[in-house]
Amino acid sequence: MTLLQALQIIIPTALFVAAPLILTALGGVFSEKSGVVNIGLEGLMVIGAFTGIVFNLSFAESFGALTPWLSLLAAMAASAVFAMLHAAATITFRADQVVSGVAINFLALGLTLFLVKLMYDKGQTDRIDRSFDIIDIPVLSQIPVVGPLFFSNGYITSYIAILLSVAVWYVIYKTPFGLRLRAVGEHPMAADTMGINVTKMRYIGVVLSGALAGIGGSIYATIISRDFSHATISGQGFMALAAMIFGKWHPLGAMGAALFFGLAQGISIVGGSIPFLKDIPAVYLLITPYVLTIFALAGFIGRADAPKALGTPYIKGKR
Repeated sequence: MTLLQALQIIIPTALFVAAPLILTALGGVFSEKSGVVNIGLEGLMVIGAFTGIVFNLSFAESFGALTPWLSLLAAMAASAVFAMLHAAATITFRADQVVSGVAINFLALGLTLFLVKLMYDKGQTDRIDRSFDIIDIPVLSQIPVVGPLFFSNGYITSYIAILLSVAVWYVIYKTPFGLRLRAVGEHPMAADTMGINVTKMRYIGVVLSGALAGIGGSIYATIISRDFSHATISGQGFMALAAMIFGKWHPLGAMGAALFFGLAQGISIVGGSIPFLKDIPAVYLLITPYVLTIFALAGFIGRADAPKALGTPYIKGKR
């Protein structure tokens, strides 16, 4: 097997594995740009994965080929609603944001496992039959070398995640909404003085983080695991959080970091079929994404430029 042939296996795998990380990291950017720490991305992905799989199993016969897409919408709505708990606790009641995020993670996992046992009388759901198909992007897949690597044998969700990163960058840095969102995350009192509703903007940021994390969790469950159990979302939310920090709270930076982590996960998944990687013990390949996450945070967290008011509750009229 040549290097090019190996890359034709690794890169498409990395792209579809990275898509849930990209979307969840973008959600984290919305929340934390508004000044609210969201450690609960893992739990929001769990809610999205559970909702996406259950919707798929329940309505596959009714909606046919549309089922995976509608599953994403259902997951987005469910996680957005669940994120309201974190928003209410941290913004309205000014609870510790880290503690609230941890509680969201535990609550999401406990609630979904309870519902799975109640609905399916076992520890996991059935496997879904309807998922997204592998596609080749017309015209682009015909480009020599680049086409087979990046535009062949991929999932549409990967390309949507990358395009959405650009859209989120535009929204945050080029629109009045983005300016208001960043203002309440940098200096909420100044934003309030200028007539910006700090509470409303922070609620919107947290709810958007829930919506995007829900889509990310649903994509992961629909394409990769094809069912839901306690181990479906095993650290993906924390890796997305690391990608957001590694990317310095910037949408495009978060996308790049998520692609980097996706590449590490892709190697761990297909490494056994690559001649120059198959002799490496499987356990080393499996831990590679998590080790790289630790190194990335250790090397960049000190130099990352977090929003100035991140993690600070805002009390109107007080500095």
